[in-house]
Amino acid sequence: MRVAELAEASGVPASTLRFYEKAGLLAAERDANGYRRFGPDAVERLAFIAAAKRFGLPLEEIVAVVEVWAEQACRAVRDELRPRVAQRAAAARRQAAESAEFAERLEEALMRLERLPDRESRCDADCCDSTAGLSDTDNGTGTSTGTGAAPQERWRTAPIACELDAGGLNDRLAAWHRLLAAADPVRAPLPDGIRLTLPTRHTSALFELATAEQECCPFFDFRFHLDGPQTHLEVRAPAAGLQMLTALFA
Repeated sequence: MRVAELAEASGVPASTLRFYEKAGLLAAERDANGYRRFGPDAVERLAFIAAAKRFGLPLEEIVAVVEVWAEQACRAVRDELRPRVAQRAAAARRQAAESAEFAERLEEALMRLERLPDRESRCDADCCDSTAGLSDTDNGTGTSTGTGAAPQERWRTAPIACELDAGGLNDRLAAWHRLLAAADPVRAPLPDGIRLTLPTRHTSALFELATAEQECCPFFDFRFHLDGPQTHLEVRAPAAGLQMLTALFA
């Protein structure tokens, strides 16, 4: 079946299908007139990819698991998935424990703040005591706010949610699609995202949109590289946000 037919049968946008093909998740053949044609197992493959994404696996791990799914028995897929899901579960438990501990310390600090007198003089040591127990290198998400070890990147732990309403989201999608249609970037898949290469004259508009996008969707990671007549933009997202990423950029 062709791209449009597969998109209709699977409910996956055509832009996402093309991104999956570039990333090695989906194979297509070309017929005599150059159109992509997908095999009869493509819908089932897409359903499996969707299931793997719900485990929170990064793109490169999904590629590896899909290869096993396509070639081997169910037990091999189970054995391939089990350690990966166990690793994700352990990481989620650690993050939940760290967040719970930090929330408890914040509640204690809040209680101390509530006990402070309502006075007009400057703060003293009693005021500063309200932050006792809070480290300047821990914000409860596993990221550092001090100068010690390199912090975990914010986009990796940000909630997968857009703060725009339906109308704002549609306007934003249209703005991205207009810009990318005019710039006609070269796209290349990356682990966790996509790389766009486009003429430098579009950089200002690109940066403006990326800045706005970061405000409402902090789970996106944007990295610019100015390279003479070209600008390279790398956009990444956690596994759970890849479908939104492909809707915008693929």
